[in-house]
Amino acid sequence: MDLHRTSILNQMDYSRESKEGKPGQSTDERLDSGLDSLKEEEYQAVAAEIRQLQVNCNPPQHKQLPAETEELQEWKTQITEDGDTLLHLAIIHEAKDYIRTMIDESKNTDFLNTQNDLRQTPLHLAVITNQADVCQHLLVSGCDPTLVDNRGDTPLHIACRHGNLLCFSVITQFCQKEHLHTVMAACNYNGQNCLHLASVHGFLSLVENMVELGADINAKEQHNGRSALHLAVDQQNLLLVKLLLKKGADPNLLTSGGHTPYHLTYGYGSFDIREELYSLTNPELRELPDSDSDDSEEEEDETFDEEVSYDDIHWNGH
Repeated sequence: MDLHRTSILNQMDYSRESKEGKPGQSTDERLDSGLDSLKEEEYQAVAAEIRQLQVNCNPPQHKQLPAETEELQEWKTQITEDGDTLLHLAIIHEAKDYIRTMIDESKNTDFLNTQNDLRQTPLHLAVITNQADVCQHLLVSGCDPTLVDNRGDTPLHIACRHGNLLCFSVITQFCQKEHLHTVMAACNYNGQNCLHLASVHGFLSLVENMVELGADINAKEQHNGRSALHLAVDQQNLLLVKLLLKKGADPNLLTSGGHTPYHLTYGYGSFDIREELYSLTNPELRELPDSDSDDSEEEEDETFDEEVSYDDIHWNGH
């Protein structure tokens, strides 16, 4: 591969400059590694550089010479100050021809799994920019869909959070079965798996597809121990409640605090959801669990007694 490029990538910090007249975005608000943080002239400079990439590919049957191989390896190591490779940048700017060539030249290599400073792989960015064709090309070329970004999200987590049905379909169809089960079961740093995210945001088609693909419908998120059915009640989503029950969700599953999905209907105005859950909930689990106030008072009394006992200590006869 013969690659001609200017030195601008080594002179710019793509993520730390904000657009003119606008405050800089926090790390949590950034959905990519530089797309929204460039000044207009810097954006144009990067776009121009992408267009200037001159790639000459040898026919597949020809063996590369050592010098060409060495040049290819040097190209793969070129990164920005934010850890972005040229493939990251090409995906961000949707430079389709260059994306295709870079992926083809990097099949089944670690280059496809390179993570930038936000730990985003090219597959993460392909989902964020809604390029399902790039997702497919990366997956069939050997990228790893189980890698997580700095929020603990796999690319499938991101697709489920944003309801990206096309990228979701490509990932679930083209990644290996063991990888699919891994990413569907994995919890991000907020303790939520893909099914939880789809449930919170009310994407019924994604929920249904994941359950059919083998996702654990009763898996609990790690923060409060809520299942997808609990989350559906929280969101007052009657259609999702019905779908989950139809697909086998357990209406008697308890959260970490001992609450069933039916308990969560208290305080909400949706009579339909309460009626849907009432007959399916164990009669012994319909009443709200006893308050821990008595136990708390006992603990406070014990603490108070312990504190009072120190009044008996005398120093120098006082």
